Amino acid sequence: MDYANEFPQSEDIIYLNHAGTGVWPKRTADAIKVFAEENMRLGASHYPAWIETEHELRKNIKALINAPSVDDIALLKNTSEALSVVAYGIDWRKGDNVVTSNQEFPSNRIVWESLRDKGVEFREADLNQQATAEDSLFALVDKNTRMITISAVQFASGLRMDLGRIGQFCREHDILFCVDAIQHIGALPIDVQAIQADFVMADGHKWMLGPEGLALLYVHSDQREQLKLHQFGWHMVEHPHDFTVRHWEPAHSGRRFECGSPNMLGIFGLNASISLLLEIGTKNIEINNINNSKYLIDSINNNPNLELLSSADKNRLSGIVVFRHKQHDSTELHQRLMKAGVICAPRGGGIRFSPHFYTSTDKLDQALSYLA
Repeated sequence: MDYANEFPQSEDIIYLNHAGTGVWPKRTADAIKVFAEENMRLGASHYPAWIETEHELRKNIKALINAPSVDDIALLKNTSEALSVVAYGIDWRKGDNVVTSNQEFPSNRIVWESLRDKGVEFREADLNQQATAEDSLFALVDKNTRMITISAVQFASGLRMDLGRIGQFCREHDILFCVDAIQHIGALPIDVQAIQADFVMADGHKWMLGPEGLALLYVHSDQREQLKLHQFGWHMVEHPHDFTVRHWEPAHSGRRFECGSPNMLGIFGLNASISLLLEIGTKNIEINNINNSKYLIDSINNNPNLELLSSADKNRLSGIVVFRHKQHDSTELHQRLMKAGVICAPRGGGIRFSPHFYTSTDKLDQALSYLA
């Protein structure tokens, strides 16, 4: 595939911040332009066709994460909203606890901390405490553990979790399994059935290369109607387009978590972006991303002035590589890189590079040259 055609980026930047906000492929920008033009000229004359695009997006998400059914998919605003739907949908018992790590992005921490007034204990594992990161999580589990919630890939280190192992542990101990997959989906393959997840959520604006303001929420069919609803509106009922119905019931599909009008602009954009990911294939994308990570790690390890902060374990590689310069403050270095057009982020006590599958090694070399 001609990646350059889909990613005609400005020549004066090297974009290495997909773990922050991904860039739009050309087809995504085109889809949104067409949608905007249609709105300007025709308004919502073609709304039934827009709904078909929404249905297509659900099908594409189903394929992307290998969900059993489109009914398992809800379209929400962001990962934080999806986590809140789960956290406040569960019928907690006083004394329950939730186990996670001490490396989580605030979205996967604050919502669980907020449950303290319900008598729910929040436990953070030091992922370096035991032989493996997963063992560190398991060490905090006891008979009162109701859920393990974890980021599939840690945002500040790029550490990739063994989701299959965690899912199996949760099944064996009758524990709910929730995965914040915002740093995983789009960069690496994920199979929600294979990892035996109850809940998976992710914004579309990072590795999925879509617009902000639209996220996916996967809820296992066994859990879908167990979650108590706290948001209500016309769109979350079983027959949303029959406005005369006075006696309503929540939709039996994941739409039950979508209280109001859909984000159609986001739907057109994300659908176009995911169509590209599916065309290329998630396994092919993973290969490119892991190769980029290996290339960066080798280059960092061969530079005596740099220190790798991410794991070099081949089973832990994601698409995120974090390092620091031994002679320069990371905040200052980040500012210098940004001024030079190297778009990256200060994370984990160092600099976070997060190229995507289309990023060439020439671009990586150019970025690395600024560290000399």
